[in-house]
This record gives sequence, C-alpha cells and structure tokens, in this order.
Amino acid sequence: MFHFIDPEKPRPYRRKAQATFIVSVMETSEKSENIHKSAYPYLVRSLANHLMYILHHDDETTDIYFLTPEQGFYKLTYRKGEEETFFKRIYERLEPLAASQLVINNDFYDDLPEEMWNGDEITKSLSESGKKLDRMNLLPAPFPLEEYLTPRDMRHLKKLYGIGGLSYGNLSARRDGHSFWMSASGINKADMKTVGEDFLLIRGYDPDKNAIKVSVPPNITPKRASVDAIEHWMIYKEHPEVGAIVHIHAWIDGIRATEINYPCGTIELAKTVAELVRNSEEPSRAIIGLKNHGLTITGTDLNDIFERIEGKIIPQVPMS
Repeated sequence: MFHFIDPEKPRPYRRKAQATFIVSVMETSEKSENIHKSAYPYLVRSLANHLMYILHHDDETTDIYFLTPEQGFYKLTYRKGEEETFFKRIYERLEPLAASQLVINNDFYDDLPEEMWNGDEITKSLSESGKKLDRMNLLPAPFPLEEYLTPRDMRHLKKLYGIGGLSYGNLSARRDGHSFWMSASGINKADMKTVGEDFLLIRGYDPDKNAIKVSVPPNITPKRASVDAIEHWMIYKEHPEVGAIVHIHAWIDGIRATEINYPCGTIELAKTVAELVRNSEEPSRAIIGLKNHGLTITGTDLNDIFERIEGKIIPQVPMS
C-alpha cells in the first residue's frame, strides 16, 4: 500500500496485520546536504516498510530516493517522457520486497536449564565479540525511535512487530547440533551481559506458527530475537561445520552478493543467503554481501571470523 505523507505533519499508517507492506511517499523541492539523514525520520514516523523520498529539481528531473529500515539507500532518476519505463523500474524494485514473507514472531519457552541462566563460555565469547565490533566502529548507534514516535505509535509497533528499538548488526555462535546463542534485538551489542535479555538461545523455527523458538530462564521478560534469526538458523541447520555467524552493516570488495535487497527477517532473504553460502567455495568460512545492506559472515568460530575480516572492512555499504 502507498501512503502519502505531508512533510510538515507526517502521519503514521497503522496496519491491522504484519503482512501489510507500506511504502510511504513524500515530495519535496528542498535540497539537503545529507538526504539519508533528512529522509530516514519520515520512514520511522510513518511506520513504513519503505520510503520513497521524491526530490524535484529545477532542470525538470526528479530523483526518487528509496530508504529501508536497514538503512538501505539508493535512487532512481526520472526525466520527462520516461513515464512508462520509469514506473516499471519502480515496480521491479518494490514488488519482490512487498511479496516477501516476514519471520519475526517468537515463541518463548521458559525451559532454559538452570546451569545456563548466567551464560557459558559461548555467551562470554559473544560478549567479547560485541566489544570488538564496537572497537572497529561497526556498531552504529541505535536509532532513537522514541524521539520520533508517540507512545501510541511505539505501542502499535511493539504489538504488531515486537519492535522496541532499532539497532544494527548481530552475531551468533553454535551451542550444539540443535541450538545456537544469538544477540537479541534492539540491544547494545557492546555491552551484552544478561541471558534472556542480551543473549537468547535459539532452538529452531516452527513453520506452522511461522515463529522462531527461543529458550529463556523463568521469571524474566525476554527481549526479542534478532530478525535475522531465521537466516542464521537456516545456515546452521544445513552446515554443521559453521560455528559462528556475524552480520554487520559494512562491506568487503570482491564478494558475491544477493541481487535483491529483501527486507531483514524474511524467508526470501534467508533462503537467498543460505544458497550463496551453500554455493561458496568453503561454506564454513563464507562472506556474503546483502545488497544495499551489509555482510553475513560465517566461520568455524567467532575468532576465525574476526581474523579473516581484519583490515578488509569498508565501512560504507555500496548502494545501487
């Protein structure tokens, strides 16, 4: 659904179902030195899955910038007389995203064994790795949703999607053949301490409920699993030799990448990344690019990943 918003008073579109894909559309003639910084708050304020930020120029050309919650940012330029081909290009960009299926529901089970309530060596390594990402400047500051949304809109977002914050990047490590520890959603990954809040034990995926299965300690209000849990689960399930996965919003030259920028947390993105890992020369040590988004990196363990990417990371993700 297209949702047209007024720059002066952007109104949110409150869905009645998760599956409703909202593209907010906003027009302006005001120039900005940093269009992403100027436009991104409108994506958030309108509670959209995608924003089309239309910027008109004096020379009768128009740039349409596309923004995603994952900070994807690219543009198409319209010139007079290109209506037919131009709108086809817009459709080709948006249709795969709008038709994709989210897997962001969680099923929590308060059955985590007591000996794991305070974590283990794996959660300790995740905590240390989160600090490494911070030292490498690979943990952008979480977007302050509460500064742009009313309490009512925050409640709506949490009820519909379970979102309480927007943070970027995640990491996980295999515990055994059936489960893995993963950083939770919306947390400070440079300061992970608590099981059930910072670390979650992912036990699998329930296709009947379309939900990620999570084990937590009793008597705790758990944070939600990262939206990328479905992607990590697919990789661990298929490749027993993969011991850890890191996802960052950065880039490395010369890598294979997805061709469509599917939203985070969709089956389509997970399957595409899993296929690229499968077809890589060494699935247990793959580096996969996510178009307009970042990297998914597999390794035998977390140390293996950091040793391989040291000195190769490009902070800016190429957009196209």
